Amino acid sequence: MKVRKAVIPAAGLGTRMLPASKVIPKEILPVVDKPAIQIVVEEAAESGIEEIILVLSPNHTIALDHFHSALELERHLERRGKLDILENLRRTDRLARFTTAWQEQPMGLGHAVLQARSAVGGEPFAVILPDDIFDSERPCLRQLLDLSESEKAPAVALMRVGRSEIPRYGIVAVKPARPRVYELHGMVEKPPVEQAPSDFAIVGRYVLTPDIFELLARAKPGAGGEIQLTDGLLALNKNRQMFGYEFKGTRYDLGDRVGYLTAQIGFGLKRPELADNLRAWLRRALEPDVPQ
Repeated sequence: MKVRKAVIPAAGLGTRMLPASKVIPKEILPVVDKPAIQIVVEEAAESGIEEIILVLSPNHTIALDHFHSALELERHLERRGKLDILENLRRTDRLARFTTAWQEQPMGLGHAVLQARSAVGGEPFAVILPDDIFDSERPCLRQLLDLSESEKAPAVALMRVGRSEIPRYGIVAVKPARPRVYELHGMVEKPPVEQAPSDFAIVGRYVLTPDIFELLARAKPGAGGEIQLTDGLLALNKNRQMFGYEFKGTRYDLGDRVGYLTAQIGFGLKRPELADNLRAWLRRALEPDVPQ
């Protein structure tokens, strides 16, 4: 099951990050010096994805603009001899081939994915949520693709969560298959702790088959008039064997303020030119009375 395309839903209002996201879409907010959308597109490219389908609001196209050439800026950098910065900028433009789909109204994640139906066509595809970024030796999406392609089946990324966090996630019922691999036997969106079938949450990466589009098209809107992707996954799981993979790495939730701040620190510490000064600042901040 070769996967060449990935859908990135980027048409939401970003209400969890207001007021920062009032004018700037949340997927453009930087992690150190890269917009979140670039980090997830780089993950997709490193995982072998050839085409990115951005699902956008007609009123917010900055995410697509970010991957277009900026000729005036490039000429300025070339004149100033800043060729390393120029090459990094041009590399961004070459990451993948981009296609757009449009979500006129924010009607839920399932509805956003459904808008990519014609662009995806009749082939399996990945879904990447730009709120979730991962720091892992092997890209999280590639880990999931390896499982999906070997089993010839849909798959989702899983993470164990604490009891207090269960009501924030889609939680799955699982049966262990082998290390880190689980058969899915149902899921519940944001259940009360006492009704949760496990402590495994679905996080931000999916590999799906195109028959999910018909299931999403038939799905009834839930609370707030939204069509949830979880409902489509639940229907798909009734028709097909699906798998979950407990990914290796660290996940940051950029839609959460603490998650956003820890992503800055985590990714900052990976940068050799920033790490020493950042560690020194953290020591002073956390232990102000300790001599430096």
